[in-house]
Amino acid sequence: MSAVKKILVVRNDKIGDFILALPAIQIIKKAFPNAIVTALVPNYTKDIAQSFAWIDEVIIDLKDPEKKQELTTELRERSFDVAICLFSDTYNATLVRQANIPIRVAPATKWVQFLYTHTLRQRRSQSRKPEFEYNLDLARYLINVLGGSYQAPIEPMFHYGANVLAQQVNKLKEIGISVERKRCFIHPVTGGSSNTLTLKQWGVLIVFLDNLDDFHFVVTAGPGEAPISKSLVDSLEDKVKLITLYDKNDGVADFMCSIATADLFIAGSTGPLHIAGAMNVPTIGFYPRKSSATPLRWKTLNTDNRWLPFTPNEEQNQLANIDMTTLFEDIHDWYKKLIIHSSVNN
Repeated sequence: MSAVKKILVVRNDKIGDFILALPAIQIIKKAFPNAIVTALVPNYTKDIAQSFAWIDEVIIDLKDPEKKQELTTELRERSFDVAICLFSDTYNATLVRQANIPIRVAPATKWVQFLYTHTLRQRRSQSRKPEFEYNLDLARYLINVLGGSYQAPIEPMFHYGANVLAQQVNKLKEIGISVERKRCFIHPVTGGSSNTLTLKQWGVLIVFLDNLDDFHFVVTAGPGEAPISKSLVDSLEDKVKLITLYDKNDGVADFMCSIATADLFIAGSTGPLHIAGAMNVPTIGFYPRKSSATPLRWKTLNTDNRWLPFTPNEEQNQLANIDMTTLFEDIHDWYKKLIIHSSVNN
């Protein structure tokens, strides 16, 4: 079935999960360049999907049970040849089956696997490799099912031209962010099931980083997160040289472009961290001590030398129990190697 014309890719959950699906979507599009690749996503990842060069069309899933039949009808009328559910649950399995999509591929997960035509056993919860690698495995399986061939290598997920980045830097300058200093973005709030550092821990880390390089700290916030981020900024205004709250932007695409201007991005295991990783902005990530949320499983898309993960040890158990000063040596050594590597490449 190498003449496949319409492919539906379903990844309608969180931002970070969608970012880690992008390499898989890229190789599917490369394997079938003449096919229309459509992404089914929630509204809050729409801008990311529309910014991704290997996605041709986007359909919004409101995840409203009362709207499901309407969505099913739309999918049926589009006559997709194949659907791949990178995330499988009862909702997605019944959606693509009721849409009469003839080839339906997904991980082999519980009873819903029987609603697909092809499944691949992955055991993702064992966290034996990164989530994006599980997605790539499933994409390769789909390509084989359709009789296509995998095209390598994988290209960077997003690219911004020098003029675009310069314009974005000037835009940040308008809210008081320095053009001369390096920009260290801090996203202190983590949504979903992941816990994160306390404001006191963030403060200790930022004060240390202030002596590591000439940073202007940019503390970001998503919807509803501004009060926490502002509290962090307020607590540090007399302790570090430059720090600014960045809680307003012109949407996800604008926020992504701002992240692309960062020299360093630090956060818990959350969507913005994965956006930074997809742009290969150096990232430091803080991961909870959970078997299903290990640093390996939720590794960012950075090249290895541009990603530094931390997680509590058995005694600490929670991120809030980490003594931040014990991380300083590792951060210092990693950052200095990063600077040396960047200098050599430039």
